[in-house]
Amino acid sequence: MTPEEFRQAGHALIDWIADYRATVESRPVMAQSAPGEIKAMLPPAPPKQGEPFAAIAADIDRVVMPGITHWQHPRFFGYFPSNGTFASLLGDLLSSGLGVIGLAWQSSPALTEVEEVTVDWMRQMLGLSPAWSGVLNDTASTSSLVALLCARERTTHYSLSRGGLQAEAKPLIVYTSAHSHSSVEKAALLTGFGREHVRMVPHDTAYAMRPYALDALIQADLAAGNQPCAVVLTTGTTTSTALDPIAAIAPITTKHGLWLHVDAAMAGSAMILPECRFMWDGVEQADSLIVNAHKWLGAVFDCTLYFVRDPEHLVRVMSTNPSYLQTAADGRVKNYRDWGLPLGRRFRALKLWFLIREQGVEGLQSRLRRDLANAEWLEGQIKATPGWKVLAPVPLQTLCVRHEPGWLTDEALDLHTQAWVARVNQSGAAYLTPAMLDGRWMVRVSIGAEQTERVHVEQLWALMQQAATTKS
Repeated sequence: MTPEEFRQAGHALIDWIADYRATVESRPVMAQSAPGEIKAMLPPAPPKQGEPFAAIAADIDRVVMPGITHWQHPRFFGYFPSNGTFASLLGDLLSSGLGVIGLAWQSSPALTEVEEVTVDWMRQMLGLSPAWSGVLNDTASTSSLVALLCARERTTHYSLSRGGLQAEAKPLIVYTSAHSHSSVEKAALLTGFGREHVRMVPHDTAYAMRPYALDALIQADLAAGNQPCAVVLTTGTTTSTALDPIAAIAPITTKHGLWLHVDAAMAGSAMILPECRFMWDGVEQADSLIVNAHKWLGAVFDCTLYFVRDPEHLVRVMSTNPSYLQTAADGRVKNYRDWGLPLGRRFRALKLWFLIREQGVEGLQSRLRRDLANAEWLEGQIKATPGWKVLAPVPLQTLCVRHEPGWLTDEALDLHTQAWVARVNQSGAAYLTPAMLDGRWMVRVSIGAEQTERVHVEQLWALMQQAATTKS
């Protein structure tokens, strides 16, 4: 493909994306394809000869679109908001178009320095002190893995330079809540702690970790000859957006010398609103922190901010310095290859830089406040309607909902819940995700797609009521 052919194909593709976003509301929200249907439309072997781009583009509508669940749809209320705003999308396109790789500062100085500035902008927007330094990773899963690697090495006085965990006399213990994201347990397993050394700390009726229960578990492990290592708290748990009490738990981790990691993947975006910062009160006492800018904030996936209070420790754990990457600038610049797992880095900062500049802090704040107001409205409607319940506090934009006709047994109620949410999703008019809370099925309503306005939430509420009272 020549530059001129790329220009023509690129213009056509940009037009297609713009048309898609402009008309996405007219599409069924959930993908309508059956398992294997998309695969059956693809040839089993690669083409021997190249094809015109027009033929490839034609297959976007024929092959791809039937299998797309539309996350940018204004009636997408599943999982979490994943707003790929236009400005951020253009930043992502530029990153790919430049095709540079950040092996070191010298390999592309702008890649490093734009990231430095943009991450610090985010630090300021989140109300964090200058004690924090940050880096852009792909996802919260990777960032939690890095956090637990750092916790492990601090606790063992850098066992990686000796015999590693295999040479440690005492088993290391990680503490978290059953309501933490599944990636936390996965990170603990991958960093070698072992499943039997991951403690699930009891939670209260609001699904937040109980500080005294954590302290009791730590004391029990110390008495048993184990080595407590790290505590992972969540600001905005996946199922119910519960808020672990950082301010109450930080003194416990400080007393025992444990690493304190805070997962604020989705909810962290709300901290650009000063009125929401009470939700992570005490965060300045944490060792590490993650915020997914690719969720509610609006950056194109993948774009996770990983903040640390001791970057020198992070660099010592992650550093790699082969001769072919050493330059005269080392020591005067940041080499982000030493701040995480990958050696090579994309120019990921462009999509966040574009987003913040195009929207401005006030524009981003306005959209998030709109979503919080819509969630508050829906909560009021549900609570005022007989037979409907909101099952957990609603500090943010996610509601845990159940329709409970009084004559149903627990087992029948689970079947009823799964049936009516399936009717909503299969209708194509909206998309919701069911989940388990206290051992019973309920429905999560996650409000926050970029195009979602009050009218779309009103339409959802009407659809939910209709679906729940329709006989199968």
